[in-house]
Amino acid sequence: MSISSINYSSSILGAQIRNINQQLTDLSTQLSTGKLSQNYSGMGTNEGFAIAGRAQLSNIAAYTDTITNVNVSINLANTALQSLTKIRSTVQTGSASTAQDLNVNGQTVAQNTAAAQFGSMVGVLNTQTGSRYLFSGTAVNTQSVADAGDIINGTTTQAGFKTVMAERQAADLGANGMGRLVQTQPTPSSVQVSEDVAGSPFGLKIKAVSSTLTGATVTGPSGSPVSFSVDLNGVNPNNGDKLSVQFTLPDGTIEQIDLTASSATPTPLGSFAIDASTPVNPNNTAANLNTALNTAITKLANTSLVAASAVVAGDNFFNTASSAIGTPVNNQAAPPAPVTGATALSGASPSDSISPGFVAGDTITVNGTTLTFVSSGATGNQLNVTDSVQTLLSKIDQITGTSKPSTVHGGSITINTDDAASLNITTSNTGALSALGFSSTPVTATQPPLRVGSSPASSATTLVNGSATTVKWYLGNDGPGSPRSTAMARVDDAVTVQYGAQANEDAIRRQLQAIAVFGTFSTSPTGQYSGGQVSALSLRVTQALTQQPGQQRIEDIQTDIAMAQNTMKDASTRQTQAKAQLQTIIDQAESASPDQVASEILALQNALQASYQVTSNLAQLSLVKFL
Repeated sequence: MSISSINYSSSILGAQIRNINQQLTDLSTQLSTGKLSQNYSGMGTNEGFAIAGRAQLSNIAAYTDTITNVNVSINLANTALQSLTKIRSTVQTGSASTAQDLNVNGQTVAQNTAAAQFGSMVGVLNTQTGSRYLFSGTAVNTQSVADAGDIINGTTTQAGFKTVMAERQAADLGANGMGRLVQTQPTPSSVQVSEDVAGSPFGLKIKAVSSTLTGATVTGPSGSPVSFSVDLNGVNPNNGDKLSVQFTLPDGTIEQIDLTASSATPTPLGSFAIDASTPVNPNNTAANLNTALNTAITKLANTSLVAASAVVAGDNFFNTASSAIGTPVNNQAAPPAPVTGATALSGASPSDSISPGFVAGDTITVNGTTLTFVSSGATGNQLNVTDSVQTLLSKIDQITGTSKPSTVHGGSITINTDDAASLNITTSNTGALSALGFSSTPVTATQPPLRVGSSPASSATTLVNGSATTVKWYLGNDGPGSPRSTAMARVDDAVTVQYGAQANEDAIRRQLQAIAVFGTFSTSPTGQYSGGQVSALSLRVTQALTQQPGQQRIEDIQTDIAMAQNTMKDASTRQTQAKAQLQTIIDQAESASPDQVASEILALQNALQASYQVTSNLAQLSLVKFL
């Protein structure tokens, strides 16, 4: 009889030893890597939490990259906007204190500075981050603003601002240099001043006339075209009696001419001589009044009007969503006369009212805000049916927030707006809207640049769409909606920021326009009225660069993008905290405790040592020893 040796490899004890060895290998790997396992199957039941945590960490990493990239764009945009505010301050300081000394080109030092700053501003507005233009809205691959030289001087096929300004000046001055006014003496004792063409947008517009001239009769302003007359009726005025005439200039400003009857010798400035011949001839006084009025109007036309014309030319060229212009219309007076700001929105015939007029219950909706007509006692967004056209325009201006009040002249209503998006007006009474000169609904603001409508410009009577013949200064996206919404980024699971900008935003456009006007305008270095022109223009440019209540400011754009940056900062702070928490969850699910692993290794080593001892003893077992 024999006893077979123990088969170690197939024994239960051998299997246990191999298992212990494998556990030792696994624990050694855990000790060296700090991980429970090198594959998901060995991670245990908590690995699902770790997988979800890793997905969230990946999202946070993507948000972090987005925040980094957006911060680069915002920082560059803010730097650019800060440069614009410095440019504004530089030009405004120069225009407010400019000396009237003209160089050989007919410009002051401050104007030369403005021309240089215009080029700088164009460069700033074409700022890029990578290949993305910051001030082009959604058109990020398109240059924001045309080259400065093209904007001012034009191209071989399109006119620049300098040409538009010169055309407008010629149209406003007229052939006789009197601001498109016609002055006559219908009788030896009278003087008459008339606008040349009804409804023309050019030149001086007669607003009001007042007189303390003894024995004189003043008629108007009235008629179509608008005119006024002063008849001395064969009576000399008294010393100190005064005639005052107010004119509306193309930029909406009002200038007044005061002429005082005087017996002093020589006749003081701003006065006209009372005839002192023997016998006294009041017709000579009327002739003196006519001469003095002609001189005063010519001076006004060649100083303040020229400056106002330059400002409006800037608006025609740069403000491509500035106004809706109605056709000239008459009231239902007997005889009919051009509608004015005083014309009532309803009334019986004959009267200074429109026909058909508005009735109680009618509505006008302006850019989404509804104005309702009531019989009387209007409050808030209500209008009385007997209110004036000017009251309606004031309500519309309040809604649009325009920096340039809407106007009525020569029976034509002009609704101004600073918003780059289209002005939109609808009404429940299309007949009454037509009576205001707007034949269709909705009314939409015209957006093209405007040019003098015919040649020679000095006799033109209209402004026309200049899109095909004029340089387009802004090249980026110009669709409706907030410029900020043209660039958006998701920076957290439920957080999106908007940080877009457009060079044609109102604050930027107004500054670019004012600087272009100041830097481009030039006059004769030795002209009689050159100093007055530059002085009047400097005053207007200073005003244009002064922030007005209700107008967008460049600082407002900076505030908007700073808010986006703060939102991202808050999101980044939350994400940093979330990353720490998620990493803790992952570590708890996947990490192995060194102390625990070491303890388990020690226990397995002891068990393995005991197993080896037993195996050794069994291997030495024989029948003799067994017995």
